[in-house]
Amino acid sequence: MITHLLQPLICPRFRNDARYREGHLRVINALPARKVLGLHAPEMKGVARTLSVTDGAGYIKAFEQEPPQNLCYEETVIWGLLINRSKCSIEARLQMLEKYIPVMDNWAVCDSFCASAKWAARADKQLLWQWLQRWFASSREFEVRFAVVFSMCYMLEQPWIETLFARIDEIDFDKIKSEYRSIKGKPKAPQEGSVQGAEPYYVRMAVAWLLATALAKHPALTRGFVAASHLPADVVKLYVRKARESFRTRNVAAL
Repeated sequence: MITHLLQPLICPRFRNDARYREGHLRVINALPARKVLGLHAPEMKGVARTLSVTDGAGYIKAFEQEPPQNLCYEETVIWGLLINRSKCSIEARLQMLEKYIPVMDNWAVCDSFCASAKWAARADKQLLWQWLQRWFASSREFEVRFAVVFSMCYMLEQPWIETLFARIDEIDFDKIKSEYRSIKGKPKAPQEGSVQGAEPYYVRMAVAWLLATALAKHPALTRGFVAASHLPADVVKLYVRKARESFRTRNVAAL
């Protein structure tokens, strides 16, 4: 839809350096049907900033009307950034998100949106929590990941943390469907649409990330929750690994 605006901003190394391009694509790990142009976060944020000044609402409407399969990875990111930059009521923003969240099909799209949703820090948390329940209960991988990562960013504080932990413990990982294939071992070449872990891999990683972040803020409460939880063993292992890898928690007991 706006590829004509994005093409001049593509990183030259992405165009000319096959090894660099492969590394970029491996990190994003988009599904095979989702084209990746090769822009970096600063360029996408710059485009969103410019479009929001010219006609942010108009571009959001245009994105909503475009068939999702026609959008490249960068366009889906920019769409989310435009929603976050909109000056509107919480009700209007949530209505926009009803159309945007189902289009999320990649961890970077989800996480870039959540990280830039600064409006959520000032929003009515009770309203947000009620609205998030639909996405927590979804059977689609990135709708659930959205609920987990968004909650990690904006609900991981008192008085919400114990309510959030209880909701995390209710996630039915077996009912969540993923479009990614689970493979064993580390392939020499990128395997598009694959992950090295149990499905739904990106929900499991999101829960582990949330717990590792909670450990840095509320260590005793987090350890108590994990010990009493019904979380799958592999999710707990991912949490412990993330806690050990983080400079904030590498010296904090995870269990």
